[in-house]
Amino acid sequence: MDFLKEFIPKERMFQEYYEKVFLRNYPPKMPEVSFNSIPIRIPKIKDYKVSGEIKIFGKPFQYYKKNINWHADVFTQKQFPKEFSRSIKLRNKNNISAKAVWRKNRMQFLTILAINYKLKKNPKDLEIFKSTITSWIAQNPYMVGINWYSNLEVNIRLIVWFFCWNILDVEKLMEEDDDFKQFVEKKWLPCIYQHCYYSFQSKSKYSSSNNHLISEYTALFLASSLWKFPKSEMWFQYAKEGLEEEITRQNSPNGINKEEAAGYVQFTADLFLIPFIIGKRINCVFSKEYGSRLRKIVHYIHHFLDVKGNFPKYGDEDDSRCLLFTEDEDFNNFKSIVASGAVLFKDPALPSEEEMDIKNKILMGNRMIKNFEKTGGSEIKPGPAFYEEEGHFVFRSYNSGREIYMHFNAAPLGFLSSASHGHADALSFVLHIDGNPIFVDPGTYSFHTDYDWRKYFMGTLAHNTVKVNLKDQAEIAGPAQWQNPYQTTILDTVLEEDRMVVKAQHDGYKKQGVTHIREVIFEKSKKLIRINDTIKCLNAGFYFVELPFHLHPKAVLKQNNPINFQINDEEGNLLYLILDKKLKTKIVKGQSKPQILGWYSDSFLQKEPCTTVYSIAAVEYTSSFQTLILIK
Repeated sequence: MDFLKEFIPKERMFQEYYEKVFLRNYPPKMPEVSFNSIPIRIPKIKDYKVSGEIKIFGKPFQYYKKNINWHADVFTQKQFPKEFSRSIKLRNKNNISAKAVWRKNRMQFLTILAINYKLKKNPKDLEIFKSTITSWIAQNPYMVGINWYSNLEVNIRLIVWFFCWNILDVEKLMEEDDDFKQFVEKKWLPCIYQHCYYSFQSKSKYSSSNNHLISEYTALFLASSLWKFPKSEMWFQYAKEGLEEEITRQNSPNGINKEEAAGYVQFTADLFLIPFIIGKRINCVFSKEYGSRLRKIVHYIHHFLDVKGNFPKYGDEDDSRCLLFTEDEDFNNFKSIVASGAVLFKDPALPSEEEMDIKNKILMGNRMIKNFEKTGGSEIKPGPAFYEEEGHFVFRSYNSGREIYMHFNAAPLGFLSSASHGHADALSFVLHIDGNPIFVDPGTYSFHTDYDWRKYFMGTLAHNTVKVNLKDQAEIAGPAQWQNPYQTTILDTVLEEDRMVVKAQHDGYKKQGVTHIREVIFEKSKKLIRINDTIKCLNAGFYFVELPFHLHPKAVLKQNNPINFQINDEEGNLLYLILDKKLKTKIVKGQSKPQILGWYSDSFLQKEPCTTVYSIAAVEYTSSFQTLILIK
């Protein structure tokens, strides 16, 4: 153990941790264990295809190959140092993305491998499964390296291993295969215990009390329900109580996640949904409040998806999924969660697919599948949904079978004081026509690397809203931290058959002496959207106003005159954007200097140019600007 001393920094906080906790418990000794397995039946799956390759942030990763370097960035093959995990700095001179290392270390492909083995009984799959875990253990001694840095990553591995164990029916395999038994007892189980121990000891409650904390409770709930270590009962109660608390703490009464990061909505929903389903299978009942709030989460997902299952990309997203059961990149986890809710809650207000997807087939079990078969497939088109308390508004209509979808964001910046996954996007909007994104939120791109790009994508100019005096609506304090967050106020709403209105304001520019007020009016029969922006100046002075409109990369723009623009999508839908005469406009695409502008990130660490209609004005007193969007 002396070799680890060189990994420990001299700072007092880490020194105390090292002396009081780490040295005393390194590595956690494997205790006696029994099992409470719930073997997962794998139903017949038509044309289940496994190539041995998944995409990680758009980069092919071959998990069938041997000699995986578990410390290498999937893009550059650069590595973080193999030192004491708590001393590693995520922001580094080599510009290595921790997420580009962590994502393959979640081992989510192992569930695919386990399913394929159960379906086809190919011994090669089981050998790859064993060698993969064996190589990971060899390269990742307890608490050494970047893969022991984040509690979230440790917990996702635990969740994956829980499902692999039950899919493979490991207890039965151990009886049949002595080599496999030796692998489980000598290698896998001790590492599972280390993960459980780490998860409980390294509580996210005091550092990342958001989706990281939920993952901790979910992982410990699942792990301690299966692997009966001496402390499993205590871990189980701790985890269940934590889940009960966090589902109401981190989600509003209407089921909206408070991190204000749409991509994480499906991730955290699964972290609550999976224990709820497994709880039913082990006769562990969650409270009525838990079930009710989970149902609300599902309803919010149902309403914020467009007709093709696209979601408004507000806030951070990093392509996170709790589990993978297929290599299919087009698998829509949002729609899968809605289908889960339709079955679990027997809810006629939720649509169910004609055929249950692979994730739900595996999670639900025979009894729930029969419930699904009784409900049949039902198509329920959601209408508009106004969440005034939370500041999320979905405008929606169906004209001749074509959906017009608009999401207006008047929500808070994010969760807790740091609002770490929120973007400065107050009063921004996105617009989709028949499931084709037209006006878009440009996404996230990066977290801890490429800091200038991080600041752009989380900043105000990257969103379809107003920026004043070259300032963001809140102050960026770091790649995942804000200070002086704005407050939003809903001033008026109208939800009628042919007319929908939301009027809201935010105080993010109070230091500039400015309040931004935006009114959105949708006249359904006219297929017309009016956006009225008021820059309320509390004092006389000079105010520089920027108003961008970001288009999806597949949208085609034609400028008819300085303020009139024609936009077509890939399916021939046509709309017009007509700006206020007081604005000066130019078209920007893929600009890096003098400022970054005109970029879109569809996947984490991926970006491409997009067309942005960039408009500016200088005002000396309270001024208003009207934007018209006419859908043909």
